[in-house]
Amino acid sequence: MAPRPGSASRQNSRKGLARLEILEPSADNSCVTSIKFGTSGWRGLIARDFTFENVRFAAQGIADYLLEELKAAGDTAASQKPEVIIGHDTRFLGREFSLAVAEVLAANGLVPLLCQRDAPTPVIAHAIRVRKALGGINMTASHNPAEYQGLKFSVSNGAAAPPEVTRRIEGHIRHRQESGWTFQAGLVGSFRCKEIDPAPAYLKQLRKLIQFDVIKKAKLKVAVELMYGTGRGYLDTLLEEDGGAKVLRFHDTLNPSFGGHHPEPNAEGMAPAREAVLSGKATLGLGLDGDADRFGIVDRDGTWLTPNQILALALYHLKKNRGWTGAVVRTVPTSHQVDAVAELLGVQVHETPVGFKYIGALMESEPIIVGGEESGGLSVKGHVPEKDGILACLLMAELVATEKKPLMKILAELEKKTGEFHTTRINVAIPPDKKEALLQRLAAGLDKVGTAQVQQFITTDGFKFLLPNREWVAFRASGTEPLIRCYIEAKSAAQLKKLEKACRALLLA
Repeated sequence: MAPRPGSASRQNSRKGLARLEILEPSADNSCVTSIKFGTSGWRGLIARDFTFENVRFAAQGIADYLLEELKAAGDTAASQKPEVIIGHDTRFLGREFSLAVAEVLAANGLVPLLCQRDAPTPVIAHAIRVRKALGGINMTASHNPAEYQGLKFSVSNGAAAPPEVTRRIEGHIRHRQESGWTFQAGLVGSFRCKEIDPAPAYLKQLRKLIQFDVIKKAKLKVAVELMYGTGRGYLDTLLEEDGGAKVLRFHDTLNPSFGGHHPEPNAEGMAPAREAVLSGKATLGLGLDGDADRFGIVDRDGTWLTPNQILALALYHLKKNRGWTGAVVRTVPTSHQVDAVAELLGVQVHETPVGFKYIGALMESEPIIVGGEESGGLSVKGHVPEKDGILACLLMAELVATEKKPLMKILAELEKKTGEFHTTRINVAIPPDKKEALLQRLAAGLDKVGTAQVQQFITTDGFKFLLPNREWVAFRASGTEPLIRCYIEAKSAAQLKKLEKACRALLLA
């Protein structure tokens, strides 16, 4: 099924390792940096922040946390194998960093299970659940540029670790750093552990969730943008072999530099697929980011649909055409178009802070038809509580096949009932010495945004102001840069421009 990296690609990886090996610091902690877990794990620049030494510190912190949890569980954990799934994307030194993690875990009495080849984030999440593992460690920086690597820890249900867990892990890492802990590792890349192939179980899961017989009848022509990432052999193969589609592949080889581009399926990243659609070579464009947890969709007329629109369409399809029951969950800055479609269908809406970990937690606790966020994450009932771009793409193919209409036509028909929704996100640079005062002003609330009266103030995550006619604005401070992220939604393009101008004036006043 999915292609496996051949000996040539592993040899190239080792050649790259030889160039970086001399940059690995000695055991004097001179290059140890503070390791902080953000919304999707810890990320850093390879060979500057993301070094083998720091990766071992992170792995030891996770091992300390897991052993602490096993001890607390006592007899209930006695029969459980202390397995930890380890995977990586196609970035430089992914396998070598994974083996460094595995070596630390094994030294702590845990059982590392390494994915045989680069693996999508949702596939790793599914493997954790299927094998009833203690958790999983995924070496990925998602859609970040190629010079970045990342480490993401997932708990036993396959979801990204929540803040209360990552805070404990960070505490263990700090303790190890401050106590002068060192690890006597073997030659980088030489450690060996048991390997697993998580693909068959994951593919079986998707065949339960997706109506491939419906897709097959439609005889779709699909341009698939794989971005040199982990989705190779998953989305394209499922569409071709199970869905009977004619597939035109883009960037389906291994390339740790991602061809010099960000591996992100936004409008720019989906340009080759769009050209294929506009030229008549395909009727639908589907794409994935580097670790296949985010999606990109291009319709028959070449329109790149936003993740906000895809979430609304997924809810519409699963409720109307599939008859699924439950609620829908979205994050604070995600479009209220989802709410409007939910209202049409009689579906309850939940709002969570930014981060799929919060969506996943709710999906585990109650029936949720679909959960998603404006940054391109989506999952559905009965699946992993983690973003799955492969699933999202297949759902859109199924919707097109079911209704025999382009996605934009389906959306236009919905908007006749809900009205249009226009969204944007802007980043406004704020001088560091003024940032705190601005945040305090926003926290105190606003009476108006421009000329629009504030009807409700929400502080679930950042500062969100609901305005008349289902319009709103939201502000969130960047944790790493001196800027404020502003999310805006309006019912017309003209009103969107007015609100954007008002928000800039407000932030820069």
